[in-house]
Amino acid sequence: MPLAPCFAYAAGLKRAHNLFAQGNPLVDLAQYLPILIFLGIALLLSGTFVFLPMLVGRLTGAHQPDPAKLSEYECGFPAFEEPRSQFDVRFYLVAILFIIFDLEAAFLFPWAVSLDQIGWAGWATMMIFIAELVLGLVYAWKKGALDWE
Repeated sequence: MPLAPCFAYAAGLKRAHNLFAQGNPLVDLAQYLPILIFLGIALLLSGTFVFLPMLVGRLTGAHQPDPAKLSEYECGFPAFEEPRSQFDVRFYLVAILFIIFDLEAAFLFPWAVSLDQIGWAGWATMMIFIAELVLGLVYAWKKGALDWE
């Protein structure tokens, strides 16, 4: 007879399991509570980091524009033309080429450090990679992407 309470407890657990298995919406939504708490804290912190410096700046008097504060401070004299003028497309081409070759250097450093571990296969792979980039540079050079007038 001492096993009867255990069977009753097991039967109760089975009923509870069946209740939750039927798709109780509150139980399903409760699984998302930690995510909602995390999002709430993230929004609170990001809002604090964005708006608190602006509020402190307003309260401490840092936001009092006058002609001296609004004058040109980068080069010392007024701009010759409208600051929203368009840049030449060649500027963007040179910038993209710079990014490409900068990334090449980022790949070269770990390759050079691990060259003794990766052996000849790693060396050959990197030589193919460098050859492709050199071909790209020659192509850009021939097309005139590096010419600046």
